[in-house]
Amino acid sequence: MRIRFLTSTPLDIGRGSGTYVGMRVLARALGALGHTVDFETPRVRLPVYTLERLVFNRGLRPAAEYDLTVGFDMDGYRIASAAGHVAALKGVVADEVRFEAGLTRLTMSIQARCERLHVARAARVLVTSRYSGERACEFYGLRQFPAVVPELIDLGEWRRLLELHPGAAARFTVLFVGRLYRRKRVEVLLSAAARLRARIPDLEVRVVGNGPCAHRLHALAREWDLGGTVTWLGDVTRAQLAAEYNRCDVFCLPSVQEGFGIVLLEAMAAAKPIVAARAGAIPEVAPDGLLVEPESAEALAAGIEELWRSPERRAALAARGARWVERCDAPLVALQFLEAATGS
Repeated sequence: MRIRFLTSTPLDIGRGSGTYVGMRVLARALGALGHTVDFETPRVRLPVYTLERLVFNRGLRPAAEYDLTVGFDMDGYRIASAAGHVAALKGVVADEVRFEAGLTRLTMSIQARCERLHVARAARVLVTSRYSGERACEFYGLRQFPAVVPELIDLGEWRRLLELHPGAAARFTVLFVGRLYRRKRVEVLLSAAARLRARIPDLEVRVVGNGPCAHRLHALAREWDLGGTVTWLGDVTRAQLAAEYNRCDVFCLPSVQEGFGIVLLEAMAAAKPIVAARAGAIPEVAPDGLLVEPESAEALAAGIEELWRSPERRAALAARGARWVERCDAPLVALQFLEAATGS
């Protein structure tokens, strides 16, 4: 089968984040099953990402030489009525935009309107979690609940990276990985770190990622005198990322909105216990995580402290997560994706 992926998401881990990782792994898994996957991406680069997406979509045309066209998120909304077109939502932009502000909120609102057109016109709609399916029905008026196909992880590749790039830390280390958007609530983690300094004397919080809130978060860290506690790593390579997962004791995701969260799969596959907000799709994706009240720095701090005090609890959560993540291995999910996308 010849498959076309339509996406204007930047095809690098720094800017494309989990969305890029998910598409890349899916394409490789489909290729391993004997299918051909071609990416169609923007040829014109513009300083405003939303404008680049709109220009890209205006130039798209149906392509009869493909058996299946998959448009990710809003991409493909203008041609979604063509036969064999599937709208695959990595998240629901109309849900994400509620947690943003300023220019980010404005541009994402434009993307949400296009995404609504995409799912209304496509013959089939796929989402990555029941949470995202519920939000798509709520915000886009879908009458039929979309097919749920989880995100995937190439466990073989990821475990090889982990073996090749060991990491060790002398301090008790909490790791966050993600784009620095408001909805990720990294400030809640910073506030928890300020509370924990006296309770966990050897605490280190390491933050991987960049984004529109970076300046504000760095300023908060300085205001709360977290220079000796918080380390900002910015964007890193996959090899560096593997080393960060290896060196951490706990993975933390305080986000209040996640359509899925590939970083949770990465943490579980690295056999790391998770402390996260009980919000969005997180309870679906990390049922064995220590989930706490969203927006509460004290609840997050208490969860981290509980795992610091109990190496046995950390090991138990990590072991259960490592077993659970097996169901998201790339070959298994690729078959689910094909079945949902083709209706066979």
